[in-house]
Amino acid sequence: MRKNLSKDKIDQHIIQIVEEAKPKNVEQLIRLVKEKFPLPEQEIISRILYLQEKEKIHLKPHQTLTPQKLTTYLHSSQASWYWTIIILTSTTILLVFTIPENAFPLIYARYILGSIFVLWLPGYTFIKALFPEKELDSIERVALSIGMSLALVPITGLLLNYTPWGIRLTPITLSLLALTLTFATAAIIREQQTKLKQKSE
Repeated sequence: MRKNLSKDKIDQHIIQIVEEAKPKNVEQLIRLVKEKFPLPEQEIISRILYLQEKEKIHLKPHQTLTPQKLTTYLHSSQASWYWTIIILTSTTILLVFTIPENAFPLIYARYILGSIFVLWLPGYTFIKALFPEKELDSIERVALSIGMSLALVPITGLLLNYTPWGIRLTPITLSLLALTLTFATAAIIREQQTKLKQKSE
């Protein structure tokens, strides 16, 4: 109970500092919190991240805190795009292997998600891995994602043609799944590293 109470006090103090002092960056916010609560920096960071996740404090883009650990970063709102891709690919795989061709109207969900899975996701994750930060605007990223998907999918099919599995539904679906998840994981790692590097400069 005492531990929870002290966390509440720290949280209230952080909220008050953000509202009243309006710190210019996270380092200044941490320093102001330390003046009242002589706590380890990592503990203060965890409380700031918690309040940011719960939307109790709203930091400006240049103030946003990037977690040092990849596991923490994956649980932050900054990695929401990564989990969206995981959910999309998982749902698509489930629909492809469970919904038969004659299952009307569910077949349309399979067609729509299948189209996104083939024509957009492989290219999007590849481009995200190449350009983890916002070097590209939305239109450029979408166009490059579609173009890259149209290049990657035929290459995947061509390579499968020279394997014992051939170009069939199961091998092509699983190959695109592996490709998308590999690129997405590389992209999230590069994104976190790039943000940490920018913060340290």
